[in-house]
Amino acid sequence: MDRVKIAVVATMMALSGAAFAQQPAASPPSPDFSEVEIRTTDLGNNIHMLEGQGGNTTVAVAKDGIIMVDGQFAPLHDKLKAAIASISNQPIKYLINTHFHGDHTGGNELFAKEGVIVVSQINVKKRLATGTTNGLTGARTPPAPQAALPSDTYTNFSKIRLSGRVADLKHVANAHTDGDTYVWFKTANVLATGDTFTNDRYPNIDFANGGNIKGMIAAADACLKLANAKTRIVPGHGPVANKAALTEYRTMLVTARDRMAKLVQEGKSEDEVLAAKPFADLDAKWAPNELASKNFIRVAYHSLADKSDSRRPLFKRIFRRS
Repeated sequence: MDRVKIAVVATMMALSGAAFAQQPAASPPSPDFSEVEIRTTDLGNNIHMLEGQGGNTTVAVAKDGIIMVDGQFAPLHDKLKAAIASISNQPIKYLINTHFHGDHTGGNELFAKEGVIVVSQINVKKRLATGTTNGLTGARTPPAPQAALPSDTYTNFSKIRLSGRVADLKHVANAHTDGDTYVWFKTANVLATGDTFTNDRYPNIDFANGGNIKGMIAAADACLKLANAKTRIVPGHGPVANKAALTEYRTMLVTARDRMAKLVQEGKSEDEVLAAKPFADLDAKWAPNELASKNFIRVAYHSLADKSDSRRPLFKRIFRRS
């Protein structure tokens, strides 16, 4: 099996954490990457959003190079490069990982081999190096190859500077995962949120790997403080957004947190919470199907209910049923 095929297998296993698979034995179908088209949206100020398969990519062009945010899946490397080449002939200097999931980090190894510096919050490197477990399915993602690990890491805050371009990187603790970064291109008024914000859909909250709905709200608050009515926001998934869309998303999260906190406080089990359908009125806007509805209930529940038994072995917490 060649390196690209190995990367596909690894990243598809990581995607299971973001794809909301319901049954432990089920796996998401493998995308046909040959059919994927890269769609480019001009955000102004020499910044573009690229949509393909997996997380959105942001491309910020400077006078002496390109800063790229998230690299999608390894098999899309050539298509992403071609899309970027149609925007600018500048070399890609930096690739920022907003978190560790494979639909955002799959391109790390191939871009790094071309001399691109891969940057992330330190926990992303740790998660990729050790492998992870999906909290909903129990599926295990093996450690990533050494060449796929970020070579430049930070803890709380970092800056990347190229000629005429600055990217501010900020960590939000325990949001989508324990290693989330949002990227702020201040002079261009463009904000890339990673999966702390998914436009027009419920987010995944990777509770088994440090995610928590409280941190998701904190991430939204931090981003809203930066944004104004003209800010172009690149979500982890979904179309380009604005401050109004992010505000609506935050309201949904707060509503979900408050309702779930009440149920957890009442001692409800996961099955009882699922049966109660606490987010039924939200589903029309945020859930494309029943599975997405159920899985958002589950991740919200675990992100609040599992706190009291956080010292228990992960395997037992994943499969604990009341």
